[in-house]
Amino acid sequence: MRFLASADKNFTKAKVQRRRAQLEESVARYLSQLDTADRQEPTEALAAKVTRLTEKLTKLKEEMGKLAVYEKQMLASPDQQISLTDPDSRSMATSGRGSGVVGYNVQVAVDTEHHLIVAHEVTNSGSDRAQLANMAKQAKAVLKTKTLDAVADRGYFNSPEILACHEADITVTLPKPQTSNARSEGRFGKQDFAYLPEEDAYRCPAGERLPYRYTNDEDGKMLRRYWTTACQTCPLKSQCTPGPERALSVLAYNLTRVINIVGTKPLMAAIAA
Repeated sequence: MRFLASADKNFTKAKVQRRRAQLEESVARYLSQLDTADRQEPTEALAAKVTRLTEKLTKLKEEMGKLAVYEKQMLASPDQQISLTDPDSRSMATSGRGSGVVGYNVQVAVDTEHHLIVAHEVTNSGSDRAQLANMAKQAKAVLKTKTLDAVADRGYFNSPEILACHEADITVTLPKPQTSNARSEGRFGKQDFAYLPEEDAYRCPAGERLPYRYTNDEDGKMLRRYWTTACQTCPLKSQCTPGPERALSVLAYNLTRVINIVGTKPLMAAIAA
């Protein structure tokens, strides 16, 4: 839920750059028209046109001056963004590609049994990724319960937030965002590989096992690596990977945590569902 402000009065670095490019393009166009007018025979109509072009150039110069002031204010802002209509509002992405709104991000926690709002908060953060633990803890405190089951959409997926919920005795259910390009390119995604807890291996769409190979540290995250050597002769290889073989990287904490929390049998049942 978002409260809206004027997008035209909101400035980020990208918006300033785009607006400056538009202004410079308009200035170049009007100067070109003035240059053409200078080479023509003077007439009353031409004089009126020159006057209009001169006035437009004056307005553009004033607007570029204002834009320079806004840019200075924007660069001095902690998040390099300013909103003139409402200083606390911020630009936020929406589901439409390349679209966005300027306003506030309203967080709401609802009791699924009675469909009542139990907690709410207004933030100017443009993303929900850092809101999960805060809202879940507020709901848990209002409901005065020792444990809580929280359900959210994939926009809230954030490993530190999920960990904070787990440490607060809050069990979270939410889908993981699909960040791989494989599906969009017509190939199998990671979700097409079934995990086999008893073997610590994955089963690919062709039925081959990808056994665990090793664990390594990448950007502070412990990743478990799985792959098979059967890819070269696999009839489905073109639908799976453009490389020599398909390898899976799985965050070690996530895998261990799921097994520890739900157990092997429930996990297997969830995979088979």
